[in-house]
Amino acid sequence: MASRINTSFTLIPNQKYRRSNRRSSSYFSNILGSDSQPLSTLGNFKALPLEIFQIILRYLSVKDISMLSMVSKTVSQHIINYISTSSGSKRLLLQDFHNLELPSKRQDSAILEHYRSLGLLFKRCTLLLPTRERLKYIHKTLAEVSCFKFNGCATPIQCLGLSCYGIFLQTLTAGWDGLECHRVYNFLCELTNLSRKMQAVVCSKPGSARKLELRIRLFCRNVLLDHWIHRSDSAFWLTRILKPWPMVNQARLLYIIFGPVSPQDGQVVWQKMIEGPTDESSLKGLADAIKLLYDTGTKEWTADDVISLVDELSVVPREWLLENNARLLILSGNNICFTFMASKAVNGRAIELAKLIVFLALVCEKELYCMDWAVKMMQKVCKVFSTPMERNNFLQSVANAFACVIMEMLQSIMSGDRDEDDRSFLNLFHLVHAQANFHKEVLYLTMNTLST
Repeated sequence: MASRINTSFTLIPNQKYRRSNRRSSSYFSNILGSDSQPLSTLGNFKALPLEIFQIILRYLSVKDISMLSMVSKTVSQHIINYISTSSGSKRLLLQDFHNLELPSKRQDSAILEHYRSLGLLFKRCTLLLPTRERLKYIHKTLAEVSCFKFNGCATPIQCLGLSCYGIFLQTLTAGWDGLECHRVYNFLCELTNLSRKMQAVVCSKPGSARKLELRIRLFCRNVLLDHWIHRSDSAFWLTRILKPWPMVNQARLLYIIFGPVSPQDGQVVWQKMIEGPTDESSLKGLADAIKLLYDTGTKEWTADDVISLVDELSVVPREWLLENNARLLILSGNNICFTFMASKAVNGRAIELAKLIVFLALVCEKELYCMDWAVKMMQKVCKVFSTPMERNNFLQSVANAFACVIMEMLQSIMSGDRDEDDRSFLNLFHLVHAQANFHKEVLYLTMNTLST
């Protein structure tokens, strides 16, 4: 009897504990709702009406909302719903793209950082969706921002809209694999009809569609290319832009995207490389793009591809002045410069190569670069020729090229073809000094070789 009582007594606390548990669950389910899954994912937020939850979100920064979205799938869905509301989109999709006074402050602007944080928020909220569904949702959400569209802004040069869109996409796609990023590019092409717009400009006369050229340049630079930290990422997106096209069209697109522009209206200046010697700033963008394709080691670009692209670029829209061609090669770096020149040597274009040496020396003289660089480059190229006779003929061609170019410049001046600011005479002055310094470095190299 006592034993039965004791046994019954020892079981009672366990039974009461279980009943207490059931009552607790029942109590919270009555308050928070009968669905146990939202309870586990929303926690105490389940007790709040949706309106109050959205009011709380108003007091959080975009970064804090982004962190909150990772709490659970249900919380993330509530945040997505908040973004879709008029108050949420008005707060998050800032459109103050035209009120910046100083262009130098653009990169540090708060609105750019805002869209960087917003990109991270969308990245986290849409994490579980397939890539195409993520892109469709994001496009639907951003569709009301007119400055994000290809032709959406009436003053695109003064607008930060495309830059904000580019930073948003860069943050969203950071860490995605190549296949997913390729899908993003294809989605953007479908959305903007970018391929047909590119076809229109590469198949028409340069400069005949200036506004469209400008729009393509701004979209490619601000949305696809300029915001990446790693060069390999920039090379990936530039490859997506160029590779679908034949080499001649690749060169045209490269010039449109990175070539010199007018400071007044930002439109591409097609005659810049033809009419006269240009400066470093006009060529730096092209040189950096060429280095990007050559140096990143992507499988889609061989050295021959890049050299062929440089060769094709030098006749866009017509054959460049050799001085501008030489300046581009110098800015592109030693490897590209040598490979380009070696290609000419191998293909029997020694006379063209000799004339190029002259203009390399001229650029070195004008820009106060070390003249021994040009001499050593010539010495390195000499080793490409297979026989002593070929080398000697090439060196003779270099000497003849100096004399020929000097005579051409002198005849132009004597015929009265002079600029108002005497640029032709100044160019001749620099060339004579370039010849003297070039041969001086050749003598130094010869004497040092003999002394050793």
